[in-house]
Amino acid sequence: MAVNTMRKTRPRPPVNRRRAAPRRMPRLKTVLIAAAAYLVSFVFLFPYLVMLLTSLRSQDSLRDVTFWPQEWVWSNLANFWTSGLAGNLWVTLKVAAGSTVLVLLVALPAAYYSARHNFRGRTAFLILVLITQMFQPTAMLVGIYREFYQFGLVDSIWSLILVNGGFNLAFAVWILNAYFASIPRELEEAAFIDGNGRFGALFRITLPLAMPGVITALIFTFIAAWNEFVVALTLTTTPENQPLTVALNSFIGQYQVDWQNLFAGSVIATIPVIILFALIERKVVGGLTAGSIK
Repeated sequence: MAVNTMRKTRPRPPVNRRRAAPRRMPRLKTVLIAAAAYLVSFVFLFPYLVMLLTSLRSQDSLRDVTFWPQEWVWSNLANFWTSGLAGNLWVTLKVAAGSTVLVLLVALPAAYYSARHNFRGRTAFLILVLITQMFQPTAMLVGIYREFYQFGLVDSIWSLILVNGGFNLAFAVWILNAYFASIPRELEEAAFIDGNGRFGALFRITLPLAMPGVITALIFTFIAAWNEFVVALTLTTTPENQPLTVALNSFIGQYQVDWQNLFAGSVIATIPVIILFALIERKVVGGLTAGSIK
């Protein structure tokens, strides 16, 4: 009996010999928008580049017309740690962190309650919070100094924490209120059915969903407290208790300004904020757009 040794071959699928479509060139509108974005970015980043380059110049080359330093003096950045400004940097960190914690402790319950309950005077409360944002610390500087002087808190880190926390509280309440309002109530009601109480639903369901708004309030409060100058200049007198923004003012003399060391300290003071913002930039964008789409 003959055996058919020929194997049955399956028909191969037809090969698609069509050429790949040529890549389309970006439209003129897209190119113009991208060029405008790069131009705006350059305008905002150029002063920081000048600050960095000036911090690496020597005292004799400050008036050179060349953009790039002829001699790179890296010791200007190292002098920051030997000049005693590291202690002022630590004071700034404590003030910014303390103000941020204070704002979150007060703004979270206030924003959550105003977003979940339509109590009498709710609109007036939110408007009053917004009005407080319109006042600047400079306009009330004399009253602030007199108040802290009576309580014996002048030249104290606690006074800076309280002032920075108070003036950044309104922004945090509004951001968190909009974010809590955008979270459906049904999620909390489902948590109630599962046996969670009000605080359990808040910490397990609502607060994790509102984390982009919390981080937005955190970063803006931290940056505002980090950069504050006028109130710190007024309420602190001893160099050890002054934040870095005030301590850098010591490089500005009556007849001469130590530009290279001033800019070196400014560069070091800017680095922590840039790193913090770069790490949580995506959540900040999400928090700013909270409540815009429902």
